[in-house]
Amino acid sequence: MSGVEAGEFKIVFTGPMGAGKTTAIAAISEGEPVRTEVENTDRVAHAKESTTVGFDFGRITLADGSVVRLYGTPGQVRYRFMWDILGRGAAGVIVLLDASAPGALVQLDVFVDAFIPHVAHGALVVGVGRTDVPNAPSTDAFAARLDARGIVAPVLSVDVRRQGDVMMLVRTLVCILGSHTAHGVPA
Repeated sequence: MSGVEAGEFKIVFTGPMGAGKTTAIAAISEGEPVRTEVENTDRVAHAKESTTVGFDFGRITLADGSVVRLYGTPGQVRYRFMWDILGRGAAGVIVLLDASAPGALVQLDVFVDAFIPHVAHGALVVGVGRTDVPNAPSTDAFAARLDARGIVAPVLSVDVRRQGDVMMLVRTLVCILGSHTAHGVPA
């Protein structure tokens, strides 16, 4: 990855419940990721069987030898204390959203507000799934929402089940980090 020296750094995957954080980390991790899932007792919020209550953890090694530690946050606001813990020391953040979920644009604000203080110089990428669902906001709508707040960040349409899509998010973030390093800005 151009501009990033080989080393070890941390990327946090965050977003609301059901956005695909656990799935994304499993899609790219070099081994079976660590998961802290329990039975989902909040089926009103989301119909999925289980939910992350602590964090997910995986790792990958980039072509330049850099080791990337991947942390996935719980998506429920009641576990927000974990967001602050996991955000500490992050080189960058990937926010995952489900465009078909009610209030997806508002969810973007919640997770950007929670994590932007943890990352220097806007090391943020947004991955949006299910943009093909009728009446779902487009990636342009998410980008416009960020732009209205003065935040410049790539917004990419992804399927978190596809390794290539998740790696595109990671590579995009690594390029942002590399750009900052190349210009003398500490990541």
